[in-house]
Amino acid sequence: MDTEQWEIRSGGTRAVVTTFGAGLRVLEVDGRPYSETYPEGQEPPMGAGAVLVPWPNRVAGGVWPLDEVPQHLNITEPARGNAIHGLVRKEDWTVGERTDDAVTLSVVVDRRPGWPFTFETSVKYAVGPDGLKVTHGVRNLCADPMPFGVGTHPYPRAGALDVGDLDLRLAATTHLPLDADSMTPSGPATPIDSKLRSGAPLRELSLDDAFGGCEPGADGLVRHTLTDSSGRGVQVWAEPVFKWVQVYTPAAGSFGPGRSVAIEPMTCPPDALNSGTDVLTVAPGASWSASWGIGVLV
Repeated sequence: MDTEQWEIRSGGTRAVVTTFGAGLRVLEVDGRPYSETYPEGQEPPMGAGAVLVPWPNRVAGGVWPLDEVPQHLNITEPARGNAIHGLVRKEDWTVGERTDDAVTLSVVVDRRPGWPFTFETSVKYAVGPDGLKVTHGVRNLCADPMPFGVGTHPYPRAGALDVGDLDLRLAATTHLPLDADSMTPSGPATPIDSKLRSGAPLRELSLDDAFGGCEPGADGLVRHTLTDSSGRGVQVWAEPVFKWVQVYTPAAGSFGPGRSVAIEPMTCPPDALNSGTDVLTVAPGASWSASWGIGVLV
């Protein structure tokens, strides 16, 4: 696969992003991995590091209504018959502003089947002593308001710690049931299992689940964590607009020995273009932005 690799550094923190989908391929702090990685030139496995715009997760059957007119998206998850993870994760993005510790990529998406809008989306990756900050932007290039959602697909690690030995804590308050075959919502959200709020051993979990009602802490940020008994580990933080999170635990060995987990901040739930839940809107000519990141806990 032909793609450019862009490295950014600050002190002991290093990240590598690619122009294929503007994805995060490497995040290291002092030589230790804080996200799962994959070989250069390979397509990201299982959506690793992907940017999910203008919708995260799935649109059931690839069909959604716009002003009561059905819109038919390309079916990009044929096994389940859905449109999955937006329109940009396999696009070739353009590199814009770049410094030693930050890089911005962008892409313009013209009208597509089932998406009668033109928009520009950007992502800025910036590294610092505490990890990575990612800022997404969406600019509406149409004459009509555009509904949208934003998500991302990181697989955080915790340096040299075994992910399977860590406890997962979510800032979510609800669980959205998904149909096992289509992986789209099958009922209303219900209260989350309290163990996932207080900390559940990742080794005991098998998840491909959507969680909502993510609550910010005193500092105004939503924080999902993977930690050991001493509190060491990694966190995925996000601004409050990321009200949802999908958590996926692939089969052991998917990224080498041991367990791995995707903790995916989303502004809206699966199939939001149909339910309307937490769908955002950007006015003609207007722009939107929000940030999330991966931080080291020591």
